[in-house]
Amino acid sequence: MTATLKTLILGSGPAGYTAAIYAARANLAPVLLTGRQPGGQLTITSEVENYPGFPKGIMGPEMMEMFREQAGRFGTEIHDDVGIKVDISKRPFTVTSEGGKVFTTQTLIVSTGASALYLGLPNEKTLQGRGVSACATCDGFFFKNKVVYVVGGGDSACEEANFLTKYASKVKLVVRRDALRASKIMQKRALDNPKIEVLWNQNVTDVLDVNKGKVTGVELTHTKTGEKRQEPADGLFLAIGHQPNTQLFQGVLKMDEKGYILTTPGKTETNVPGVFAAGDCQDSYYRQAVTAAGSGCMAAIEVERWLESQHD
Repeated sequence: MTATLKTLILGSGPAGYTAAIYAARANLAPVLLTGRQPGGQLTITSEVENYPGFPKGIMGPEMMEMFREQAGRFGTEIHDDVGIKVDISKRPFTVTSEGGKVFTTQTLIVSTGASALYLGLPNEKTLQGRGVSACATCDGFFFKNKVVYVVGGGDSACEEANFLTKYASKVKLVVRRDALRASKIMQKRALDNPKIEVLWNQNVTDVLDVNKGKVTGVELTHTKTGEKRQEPADGLFLAIGHQPNTQLFQGVLKMDEKGYILTTPGKTETNVPGVFAAGDCQDSYYRQAVTAAGSGCMAAIEVERWLESQHD
């Protein structure tokens, strides 16, 4: 077992790395476990154009490498490992990693992020960043004058479809039922938009790339008749929800019905003193790199002040 840390950070997206930068500069000697997807969701995003400071854009994986390098520069100890067991019933807290290491820590920053829900199609993962996306705000710009499909029938799907009409020539909303689940106002916006065509009682059952390495079409299957047809497409956006990566804290930290960690409004503190949550594991609303980074900064500052209040 290692010596007791001042703070341990779980997760390595913008929130985790930013927390590490601030904690390291505050001489808290943070240790960070990167998790199963080092760099978080940005590592499966192609070009990032909406993060301040990169006027020409930057590739998601490259950006996360820069975050990691900066965190390391100030002395963050980074482990490519995953926390698989936690005990936050008493201080110091204990975290056991998949690699068999046991960490004890006075404070814990949870920045484990969230994962977009996908359809589970064989080609889906291969074509991520090549026409398949789960974030219209991130990737919509790359589909100027293109035909794109959006899967989903809730508020998120309608919102994504409306957003994409700023760029795409046509947006086809694929709904597996004969009605939308979205709120009335979101339904109206989607149905009244001349650029949006709703395809009722349909499922996307395959993503086509015709050996071009990017999305060239989709296969649609009628949910009632089973009839299949292939349609040309330049992009496929999944808007069927996100799953916060918070399973490790189920039953321990307070969460909403979807599993997002609940924090004090305007702060990152959780219901367990000394445990803080930042980024997409506690944010179901914005889900942007810049807001995640901001909450990581908040968590590190709160950790520093909390330790001071405990005379640590």
